Amino acid sequence: MRIILLSGGSGKRLWPLSNNSRSKQFLKLLSAGQDPHKHISMIQRVWKQLQKANLAEHTIVSTNKLQVDMINSQLGTDIPLIIEPSRRDTYPAIALASVYLYSVEGVNPDEVVAVVPVDPYAGDEFFHHVNTLEKVLQDSNADLALVGIQPTFPSEKYGYIVPYSSQISSGDEGYRFVSYFTEKPNQEKAKRLLTEGAFWNGGIFAFKLGYILKHIKTQGLPLSYEEMMKQFTRLPKNSFDYEVVEKTKNIVFAPYKGEWKDLGTWNTLTEEMDTPLIGKGSISGDCQNVHVINELDIPVSVLGASNLVVVVSPDGILVADKEASPRVKEIANQFEERPMYEERRWGWYRVLDYTKFNDSNEVLTKRIGVTAGKNLSYQKHFHRSEVWTIISGTGLFVLNGKIWGVKPGDVLQIPVGASHGIKAITDLEIIEVQAGTELIEEDIDRIFMTWEEVEANCTRVPRE
Repeated sequence: MRIILLSGGSGKRLWPLSNNSRSKQFLKLLSAGQDPHKHISMIQRVWKQLQKANLAEHTIVSTNKLQVDMINSQLGTDIPLIIEPSRRDTYPAIALASVYLYSVEGVNPDEVVAVVPVDPYAGDEFFHHVNTLEKVLQDSNADLALVGIQPTFPSEKYGYIVPYSSQISSGDEGYRFVSYFTEKPNQEKAKRLLTEGAFWNGGIFAFKLGYILKHIKTQGLPLSYEEMMKQFTRLPKNSFDYEVVEKTKNIVFAPYKGEWKDLGTWNTLTEEMDTPLIGKGSISGDCQNVHVINELDIPVSVLGASNLVVVVSPDGILVADKEASPRVKEIANQFEERPMYEERRWGWYRVLDYTKFNDSNEVLTKRIGVTAGKNLSYQKHFHRSEVWTIISGTGLFVLNGKIWGVKPGDVLQIPVGASHGIKAITDLEIIEVQAGTELIEEDIDRIFMTWEEVEANCTRVPRE
């Protein structure tokens, strides 16, 4: 069985930490094990679970170009990625990945493919359950197989799978045929669905590869990955549920009765955090059910409050009653600004200040962290100059073909159009001041990506 791990979506339900480039699956807020000071993200947790279930080596990750650096940083650079040319919903993402499996990797159309979202919070046994979908499809002769989650309460925020009344296979661990689906019912209807034996829809689909290839072909689209990339915008901008699931008659689901949760709001996410405080700050002893997540260097303190989540980042500050936290999506769209914090394959950066003057000139100040052994690409910019001040760590700096060592206190001048890059020998922090007429991340021409290429094409010299 092959796995397509979907990681292309964006959202602001966890604002101010999540934004268009740093989606919720990359937020390092979940327990990493014994060390209370180390945390992992949703995508790191799911990847570890796929490894435990012996599924990771058969998995490709479907994503978009804005998330590539974060995936490389959190999972490594050897993870196979299918990079969508643009965001177009789950059906185009799954179609593109399916064509890749068929035309590039040569996967047989009879092989089973499972599509797994990147953010389920479940026990390890959940992914062993996903592994059984291959047998479920074979035994049932169905076109699609899903995972149905045993509900623990009549939720209004999940979709429901309603089975036919008779159990087709013996035992609770078998499969059941789907009668119909219901999307996010109100409380009264959710209660009625539970009496009908309905299950939550876990958002996991399994099918024989040929089933989706046939669906793609009937739309007049190519089964060549190279051609599909060129014609990607022709794919319907719809969900996989709408394009495939709702139009398929022969569907089964495998009931799952273990741990599972959607961590899509601050209320549900904080329930799974192993510490009430991440970052600099304090919570007084008379507080109850309070969580503070602080990404800034200034302290945040909470006194005598209850049922509160406080989230502080360069993108904004949220103070919310936990029950009201799902409403954050309503207000987050009011703040359409460039992301102030991003994680990259080489480390991270945080925007400290941005000013735009009346003459169209702009000044942007960043604090940049480069992880030991990593490097920024050898690059140049056409619309800005930069000044780098090394504040901690040591590294190698290259400017217009010349390489020299740098240390704290060094100030590096980078004119417009100059080729430059840096490698961290130890963890390196830099204050970068950009000045120009168009301070955007797209103003970059990458000459070499690896430091090996820099060393092969540039010359080491004493410090100028």
